[in-house]
Amino acid sequence: MAGTLNHAMSDAAKHEQRLAAAAVHTLTASGVVWAFLALIAAVRADWPMMFAWLGVALIVDGVDGPLARKVGIARVLPGWNGEILDLVVDYLTYAFIPAYAALSAGLFPDNFGLVGAAIICLSSAGFFAKRDQKSADNYFIGFPAVWNLVLFYWMVFDSGPELVMASTVALGLLTFFPILFIHPVRVSRFRNISLAVTAISFVLALITVVQDLAPPEWVRIGLAAALVYLLGVSLWRTLLGAAK
Repeated sequence: MAGTLNHAMSDAAKHEQRLAAAAVHTLTASGVVWAFLALIAAVRADWPMMFAWLGVALIVDGVDGPLARKVGIARVLPGWNGEILDLVVDYLTYAFIPAYAALSAGLFPDNFGLVGAAIICLSSAGFFAKRDQKSADNYFIGFPAVWNLVLFYWMVFDSGPELVMASTVALGLLTFFPILFIHPVRVSRFRNISLAVTAISFVLALITVVQDLAPPEWVRIGLAAALVYLLGVSLWRTLLGAAK
């Protein structure tokens, strides 16, 4: 009798684990919905709403990984690959939709829109196909195809077509070079500072979206300072690795 009861309890626990794992996969998959809503907003040239939906997708991307590790998703549902699912969503929200938006908004120089969008799409596909995306200490190896953030800065700071094109070419090339870029959550060194900078940046970005991408000057200064910090740490880590 006791053995039967223990077996039933074990089956119930496994069922709960499978449900929890399936819920995490569903959360990850919801990114395609936020991507679709962002695309609709981009087609309508409603850039603040586009960034709002991309922001939701970014939040989901930030929380689904820790949740997956907590429930042991690979062990509980071995027939489903959450990493591939995550890459599908990331390509849409980090690269494909930003490429379309940059082209549609006319950010590239005349007659170079398709070239710029193609660089974004192709270089991002190359990054997501890499097996060695991260270093041992969790820095991205090469520009990590976060074109959603690049597009945000282009629009908020009214970058001219020449700067947009030059930075597109530069970042596209850096995708394939051993330049390290910080992952503000996964990198342990400076993590507290990086998390604080990320949290503040999120608040500033939210203010910017509410202000129709025309925020007060102090918000723009804060966003610029956050970018300088993230790029500064990335450059420091790259030079440190080169010096070894």
